[in-house]
Amino acid sequence: MLNIVSIFIGLLSLLIVIPAQIPLLGWANWLALPIVAVGVVVGQLSSSNAGRNFCLVVLLLAALRLMIGGGII
Repeated sequence: MLNIVSIFIGLLSLLIVIPAQIPLLGWANWLALPIVAVGVVVGQLSSSNAGRNFCLVVLLLAALRLMIGGGII
């Protein structure tokens, strides 16, 4: 059950991260990072790894975009 919740949280944060890849919308990654961090924690509590791994991929996308943009834009 926690794995499904983690995947749902990952999908929710992915909906925020995808538009944040557009220039001048990178600030939305700062909104997505805490949400996806909660998804990673919930996925860690699950017996399966799929939700946690999905959230980690979304976290990597958001963090990479923030590093490329200098953290602000």
